[in-house]
Amino acid sequence: MRGDVAAFSVAVGIADPLLSSVKLAVSEGVTNAVMHAYAGAPEPGEVRLRVSVQEDCLHITISDDGCGMVPRLDSPGLGVGLPFIAHSSDTLDIAHNDGGGTELRMSFRIPDR
Repeated sequence: MRGDVAAFSVAVGIADPLLSSVKLAVSEGVTNAVMHAYAGAPEPGEVRLRVSVQEDCLHITISDDGCGMVPRLDSPGLGVGLPFIAHSSDTLDIAHNDGGGTELRMSFRIPDR
């Protein structure tokens, strides 16, 4: 997923250092979904990625149908993924789906576009 977002980002004119921030934010968001969304589930589930450009912003949505954001005492991570995404993106919204799951929406302003 990170590679797909990187290729899309380059195609729409995004370069470093913003490109590196986008790639790391996507990696953190997808990793969170993989590690936490289906914890305790009998089988892994889907993680979806949507990327678009509107005017001067790159919009990225990562979603799953898992258990939602719940505290985990056995968390394998350090807990820095969402703070990193919040710091590196221009906007970060986290929504909980009615049927279960989480949707992480982030945007990055594309400079000089």
